[in-house]
Amino acid sequence: MSIGTFELSLGLLAGGRASRLGGIDKAWLRRDGRAQVLRLAECYAPRVAQMLVSANRDLERYAANGLRAVADAAPDLGPLGGLDALAATCTTPWLFTLPVDAVNLDADLLPVLIAAQTGQGAYAVDDDGVQPLFALWPVAALRDGLKLAFAQRRLAVRELQAALGMAAVRRDGLRFGNLNTPDDLAAAGFVADPDP
Repeated sequence: MSIGTFELSLGLLAGGRASRLGGIDKAWLRRDGRAQVLRLAECYAPRVAQMLVSANRDLERYAANGLRAVADAAPDLGPLGGLDALAATCTTPWLFTLPVDAVNLDADLLPVLIAAQTGQGAYAVDDDGVQPLFALWPVAALRDGLKLAFAQRRLAVRELQAALGMAAVRRDGLRFGNLNTPDDLAAAGFVADPDP
C-alpha cells in the first residue's frame, strides 16, 4: 500500500521532562551547531505534507523556528499524551513519529515502514530491540485506539500498537540511540543549548 507525501505528517515527540538530564529540553540540544528538533525536521520535511511537534514548554520557540508545536491535553500520560496531541492536530491520514532524542537517523526508515504496513501501520525494531515511537500510524485508528487506552488507563505504547495490529519492522545493523543521560550526550557529541 503506497502512501504519498500529501497523505503524511511528521510528528516529533518532544514533550518529556528529561529528568535524568536535569530537565534540559532535548529538542534544543545541539550537535554540530544545529538544534536536534530542527535537524530532524529538516531531514524529513521533503517527505511529508505537515510537520508537528509534541511539546509541553516554550511553544513560541518552535513557532519562531517555523514549527507547529502542540501540548498534551492532559498531564502525566507519557508518550501516549504526545501521540494524542499529534493525532488530534494531524490533518493527514498517516502520521510518522520519531522521538526528538533519536541520535542516529535512518534515511530509509519511512519508506521501509510504508512498504511493510498493510493498513494498520508499522513500527521499527533496531539492534537494541523494539522502538515503538519510530512508527507509522493510521491516524483514524490511532485516535480510536487512544480513546480506549485512556478509558482503560493502559498507557503502554507497545500495548496500543498490538491492539492496532501494527507490523514490526526489523532494521538490522542499526541503533537509533537516545539521549537520556549526560554520558549519552557526550558519547553522541551533543551539547546543551547555549540559549535555553
